[in-house]
Amino acid sequence: MHWLLRMSLWVRRPPSGKRVKLVLAVIALCLILFAVERWIGWPEALTVERLRR
Repeated sequence: MHWLLRMSLWVRRPPSGKRVKLVLAVIALCLILFAVERWIGWPEALTVERLRR
């Protein structure tokens, strides 16, 4: 029900063009990072090593 109310608000007052571009840019950046990690791999220097106790 909450999502239906939110969608009705978006239909009545759609977000500005700048906000839509910002959201699309963030989604594109996330997809690019996912693709790089998937095809190239995660750098060994950024992998966390477990400490022994």
